[in-house]
Amino acid sequence: MPAVVISTHAGHELDAVSDAVDDVNVLKAKIWDSQSEFDSTKDKTNFRQYETACDRVKNFYKEQHEKQTVAYNIKARMEFKSRKRARMGIWQAMEMLNTLVDDSDPDTELSQIEHLLQTAEAIRRDGKPEWMQVTGLIHDLGKLLYLFGSEGQWDVVGDTFVVGCAFSDKNIYPDTFAGNPDFHDAVYSTQHGIYEPNCGLDNVMVSWGHDEYLYSVVKDQSSLPAEGLAMIRYHSFYPWHREGAYTHLMNEKDRVALQAVRAFNPYDLYSKSDEPCDTEKLRPYYEDLIAKFFPSEIDW
Repeated sequence: MPAVVISTHAGHELDAVSDAVDDVNVLKAKIWDSQSEFDSTKDKTNFRQYETACDRVKNFYKEQHEKQTVAYNIKARMEFKSRKRARMGIWQAMEMLNTLVDDSDPDTELSQIEHLLQTAEAIRRDGKPEWMQVTGLIHDLGKLLYLFGSEGQWDVVGDTFVVGCAFSDKNIYPDTFAGNPDFHDAVYSTQHGIYEPNCGLDNVMVSWGHDEYLYSVVKDQSSLPAEGLAMIRYHSFYPWHREGAYTHLMNEKDRVALQAVRAFNPYDLYSKSDEPCDTEKLRPYYEDLIAKFFPSEIDW
C-alpha cells in the first residue's frame, strides 16, 4: 500500500466540513414510512437550525456547485479506472480513514471508525440483515479519496446531484450553481440534458465524491446485494432521496433503490449522537461479517 501523508489540519478541516454538512442534513430530515426503531426517541429538534448553517457549509457548497461540471466528472471517472491507489482489506481501510482526522473535533468527540461502527451497530440493534450491517460499516470509506489525491473537499463530501442536465432547485443553495459553466450550456441547462427520459440512474452521472468512488470500488469486489450498493452510491444524493428531484430520470430499478436509501438514511444521520463504541470489543464480530461479503484484500 503506498504511503500517504496528509496534515492533521487538512484532515481536521475535511472532517469539520463533513460534520457540518451532516448537521444541515439532519435538520432537513423527514420521517419516512419505513421508520427506523433506534432513533424513535431522539429529539431531532436539538440540532442547529438549517437557516443558521455556518458559513463554512455555505462556502463549501458554492465551491462544489461551481466546480462539479460534466467535464470534471468525466475526468474523475477516467482517472479512477486508470490507476490503483492501494490494495488492502476493509478493516485496514477503516483504520486508514481514522488517521485522516484530528480526534479533537469541536462538534463531536467521535472518530471516523466510531461513526462507522455506530451506524452498523444501530442497524444491528434493529435486527436488520448482515449485508445492511456491513453496508453501514463501510458506507463512508469513500472519504479515503481525500488521501488518494482529490482536488479538494468539494469532490469528496457534500450532497450529490446530477450533472449533464439542469441543476434542480431542490439542491441545497441552488443559486450557487450560477457560477458553474454548465449552468449556461445550451444542452446541459435543459431538463433532460444529455439523458433520455426515464433512462435510469445507472445511465446518469451523479456528481463525483466519496459515494460514487466507494460504489465503484466495491460493486465488483463484494457480494453485497443491489440494495446495499444503492445505499452506498446514493446516501448523499439528498435532492433525490429526500426532496424528490430527478424523478424524470428514474426507471423501475431506481424506485427499489430509493426505498433502500431512505431506509438507510436515519442510521447514517442520527447514530452520531449515540455513545462511543468499544472498537476492540466489536472488531472480531465485524471482521467475521466483512469476510462474508469481501475477500481479504481489495483494490482501491
